[in-house]
Amino acid sequence: MPPLTADTRIVTRSVSARIIAAGIVIAFCYWASTVLVTLLMAVLIAYFLDPVVTSLERIHIPRALGSLLIVLLSLALVAGLGWTLIERFDQFGRDWPQYRAPLRSAVEAVDANLKILEMHVSEITPPTPHVGRVLTVTESNPLRDALLGRLSSLYSFLFAVTFMPFLVFFMLAAKQQVWHATMELFPLEKRTQAKDTLADVTHVLRSYLAGSVLVALLLVLASWAFFWGVGIDFPFLVALVSGLCNMVPYLGAVMSWIPPLLVGLKQFHSVGPFIGIFAMLTFFHIVAANLLVPALIGWRVRLNAMALTVALLFWGWLWGAMGLILAIPITAVIKVICDHVEGCEPIGRWLSA
Repeated sequence: MPPLTADTRIVTRSVSARIIAAGIVIAFCYWASTVLVTLLMAVLIAYFLDPVVTSLERIHIPRALGSLLIVLLSLALVAGLGWTLIERFDQFGRDWPQYRAPLRSAVEAVDANLKILEMHVSEITPPTPHVGRVLTVTESNPLRDALLGRLSSLYSFLFAVTFMPFLVFFMLAAKQQVWHATMELFPLEKRTQAKDTLADVTHVLRSYLAGSVLVALLLVLASWAFFWGVGIDFPFLVALVSGLCNMVPYLGAVMSWIPPLLVGLKQFHSVGPFIGIFAMLTFFHIVAANLLVPALIGWRVRLNAMALTVALLFWGWLWGAMGLILAIPITAVIKVICDHVEGCEPIGRWLSA
């Protein structure tokens, strides 16, 4: 084997250093997921609300006051929607005996079919000699186990809910100061390039948010009209949850079935209506994924299907459900940065090819 030249050694060290750096970044994203997800969600919300604050600033309302008013109004809307959801869930809890009967009958039917299948399998398999076994029964507390299993998730949720309104307010109120401070991080000869990059990032994120909101609104309205037509109780609330679930890539088609399934157990006592509901919601998902999203979002973020799929897999694995929500904007921002950084243009072209 010929000895390695100096140039080959330099390239090998450079590749190894990049791999190590990538591993460090991925590990940091995993261990600091709570902080990063909260910060990124605050950035997206700030980008979404910034045009409204800017409009208030044009009519001579101070930016700090306008930011405070918009954040408070947003919190009031979220609180009102949360209160409505709590009331509907409370009503669902009071009506649970009516839902439990058809659900129990369905479970019993499945259990009976499984027992019949087990009997047929036991008839064609040879008997096995009986071997005595010692079973150790450990006492468990389901409520305690469930609470302990959810403590970390509850902590992350409370952390995000506590800090996100303050982050959004500071980002909106101190937009100009943050912009100038960010520009000063770069040397003078690089500031024009950094300014163009940040302007492109702003355009991509705002376009993505506008397109996503429009697609979600169309899905909610279509689901609302359909649920109202078939006579499902609480049609708007069911459509709101189902339509937002339908926005989740790939899994959304199945997730959108759950709200009408739970509510419809009280009204429908046969399989036919549920098949029709599931078919229509799947049709909505196909139309949204293949027509609405490419037309209203795809050209805005300029990402190909392969890049989107890999991004969803990676960020979903890293951050779970929040990773699926943030995967597209994160990848779109990476693509914009690669387009403006010398030496990274091939990565940007691959992401949009």
